[in-house]
Parts: sequence; C-alpha cells; structure tokens
Amino acid sequence: MAAGPIGTSPHSGSVLAFPGRAPLQIGFDRFELQRILDLYGRMVAAGMWRDYAVDFGKDAASFCAFRRAAERPQARIEKRPGLRNKQGMWALFGEAGQVLKRGHELAGVLSPLERKLLKVVED
Repeated sequence: MAAGPIGTSPHSGSVLAFPGRAPLQIGFDRFELQRILDLYGRMVAAGMWRDYAVDFGKDAASFCAFRRAAERPQARIEKRPGLRNKQGMWALFGEAGQVLKRGHELAGVLSPLERKLLKVVED
C-alpha cells in the first residue's frame, strides 16, 4: 500500500484513542472542593472545627475535619468513584468511623453537617 504525501497516512481522518487507564489518584474537582471548604469555613466560624486534612489515594479522596489536630477526625467526607453505580460515590463518616450518610450527590451527603451547623446558630 503506497503512502500519500508527507504527513498523511492511508488512514488519515481516523482518530485513535489511547488505551483506557485508571487515574493514579482520585481527587476533588474545583466545585466539590469549593463546596467542602465553604462548609469547613462556616464550621470554623462556629467554633466546631479547627483543622483539616486532605488525602488523595488510588481508590478514594477524603477530606477530614478535626476539632483539634491531635484527635481523630470529627467528620470525614470521602469520594470513591468505584462505588458510583452502586450506593453512590460520596460518604460521610463520623468520629468513630461509622457511616453517617452515603449518596450519589455531594450536597445530600453534606446535609447532616449543614443541619448540625444550623442548630449551633439557633442556640
């Protein structure tokens, strides 16, 4: 099969896709991180949280909020895309590691923390 002019091929016009590759780490997109940090800022202003940590792993990304840096996290928000089609990729864990809420939408998973914040403001 003869090649065409320089820079063309017999298959010109076709697009070849790279083989699918899993990401090296899971992260939060800008909107997700903004939503989480907005809640964090309001919890800090209410005196409930003082520190945070973010972890990006191969299977999940997590945001941990602490009352004090030397304690276990008071809340952990986890994004696990591998569970997207099952129970949802978002999960909220309590201080003892118990699952407080799971879901497909970040806003729904953050709602127990939002309600807690509203109770603090009302007192």
